[in-house]
Amino acid sequence: MVKKIKLNKLREKFIEKNGGKLLEEKLKTTGSSFMKIFQVKELEEATNNYAEDNILGRGGNGTVYKGTLPDTRIIAIKKSLRLDQGQRDQFINEMVILAQINHQNVVQLLGCCLETDIPLLAYEFISNDTLHSHIHNRTGGKGRLSWDNRIRIAHESAGALAYLHTDARMSIIHRDVKSTNILLDDNYTAKIADFGASRLIPLGHDQVTTLVQGTIGYLDPEYFHTGHLTDRSDVYSFGVVLAELLTRKKNY
Repeated sequence: MVKKIKLNKLREKFIEKNGGKLLEEKLKTTGSSFMKIFQVKELEEATNNYAEDNILGRGGNGTVYKGTLPDTRIIAIKKSLRLDQGQRDQFINEMVILAQINHQNVVQLLGCCLETDIPLLAYEFISNDTLHSHIHNRTGGKGRLSWDNRIRIAHESAGALAYLHTDARMSIIHRDVKSTNILLDDNYTAKIADFGASRLIPLGHDQVTTLVQGTIGYLDPEYFHTGHLTDRSDVYSFGVVLAELLTRKKNY
């Protein structure tokens, strides 16, 4: 009994630390739909305690694991390496934005878990790696996208960005559009991913002034110099992706 009480208090501490109240407030403010709140045990079991052979990818901000739920659904679980104040806000930001999105060419957020020292996000699993990998890596049968597939992927990605900019509840600027953030499923359908840097644009506004964030080479020069972020910043970045798709040459 004492052990259970201590465990519950620890979980409550983590939920508070990871921005549980902030998330609740933001979801109410934006009118976002409710997402599943996973218990820590569910995700541990899904990933076999985050086994090495379930790692889908590693980045500067954390690791993504493959997991299988009891109903056999396969999910991708994003686990941050650390969570300082800025990263906590980014984590909450990504959840709030993705909770509002419902589009076939955007990776779907399934839920989150705040009960651990490091918060977790659970997404639909996209099985066929990144667009960058298929364009530029010639191993494992990749790098062989047909011309028709490349044109279709460009069209799908453009449609998803147009949806984010004009059709979502509030205009969403991705702010880090690049070929590694476009995933492909088994049918080579494009899925825009990684909304950690994204920003919501308030109704009645067409830009926000913000600290510059993005990836050099894809970054809109005007935004880089002025800090004024608009949907055209995403359009510039998508233009670089389009050049990659058409030429199969890397962005330097």
